Amino acid sequence: EMLISVALGQVLSLLICGIGLTSKYLSEDFHANTPVFQSFLNYILLFLVYTTTLAVRQGEENLLAILRRRWWKYMILGLIDLEANYLVVKAYQYTTLTSIQLLDCFVIPVVILLSWFFLLIRYKAVHFIGIVVCILGMGCMVGADVLVGRHQGAGENKLVGDLLVLGGATLYGISNVWEEYIIRTLSRVEFLGMIGLFGAFFSGIQLAIMEHKELLKVPWDWQIGLLYVGFSACMFGLYSFMPVVIKKTSATSVNLSLLTADLYSLFCGLFLFHYKFSGLYLLSFFTILIGLVLYSSTSTYIAQDPRVYKQFRNPSGPVVDLPTTAQVEPSVTYTSLGQETEEEPHVRVA
Repeated sequence: EMLISVALGQVLSLLICGIGLTSKYLSEDFHANTPVFQSFLNYILLFLVYTTTLAVRQGEENLLAILRRRWWKYMILGLIDLEANYLVVKAYQYTTLTSIQLLDCFVIPVVILLSWFFLLIRYKAVHFIGIVVCILGMGCMVGADVLVGRHQGAGENKLVGDLLVLGGATLYGISNVWEEYIIRTLSRVEFLGMIGLFGAFFSGIQLAIMEHKELLKVPWDWQIGLLYVGFSACMFGLYSFMPVVIKKTSATSVNLSLLTADLYSLFCGLFLFHYKFSGLYLLSFFTILIGLVLYSSTSTYIAQDPRVYKQFRNPSGPVVDLPTTAQVEPSVTYTSLGQETEEEPHVRVA
């Protein structure tokens, strides 16, 4: 199971590699700087697949029933998810690639802290050792970039760019932990359907205000159309598959796995963009994988009985006291949490 968890995370990294490569071709070869439009395409796909699925459901899992109970929460989550993507992409105009790679790791402590306080997740010493090893591997990759003189980016206003990266990483962390909470207590389809609904709404507004002129400058042809299709397919696959991996592992594990995405992009760039190679890249890759194996070798646990999560589903209803005849095990792994959630029957109203 440990190897499967690591492999699933690498699938997500490969999808991010595809996102990065198509974005690079669009911005550098065709001068199509349209990050909001690209996000808009992804949210539209999520809307067409998952929001419409919620719309045809009956009972408490219906789209209107969900909106009545939790619309404002998903509205905030949709804004957070949209702006997280926008801030990091925008940072490339101001700061260097090295700074972005380093500061983007800030998402890891954000996820750890939020998981500790809000999801009640507790870590062991081996988890922190694995996290440190992964970050060391990332530092090794940045050092290799400096040694080979890889293109570092614009760096016109470094402070602004660094602040944008930190802001984007913080929003990513909030979004990932919120996503983990939703898919463990509610459902994957509900999360993706609501993200598609509010993401499409807010990105459409932002596109009309901020990016409509850039969109008119795009020299449309079949190559650009194919790149947009490729980007949207990778982005849709990432959003659809990430909840599956988070439920099997955790938001922290997923973000550690995504550290290898830059290395996959680099390996592709060796052939596509003639990047210079350094043995430190291979050292970095295997160091991150070792850190992932260390982190995945031991299960994290929940500080309380996972049944307390169920009280959040219907906060207006009565709180039922748990039976005290049997002693509750305080250390409950994710597998147990998933089973408790799945065993709760779904009530459908005809």
